[in-house]
Amino acid sequence: MKNITLSVEEDVLEAVRRYAMVNRTSVNAIVREELHRLARTHGRVEDAMKELRMLSARSPGLLGSEKWTRVELHDR
Repeated sequence: MKNITLSVEEDVLEAVRRYAMVNRTSVNAIVREELHRLARTHGRVEDAMKELRMLSARSPGLLGSEKWTRVELHDR
């Protein structure tokens, strides 16, 4: 496991320390879990974007022959 150094505003750190104390955890554990969550989320977003690009490339893109004017599109 690697160590990192962070800079954060004092008021933010104090709020997180209070949160950690109430939740019986540490600032370190909170930061570590948030970094894990970010890494997992980022991977899922990348996978979803790849899938979307693949489906888009395979799609014939047939939208039909219907045409609308700007006024029709924005008619309320």
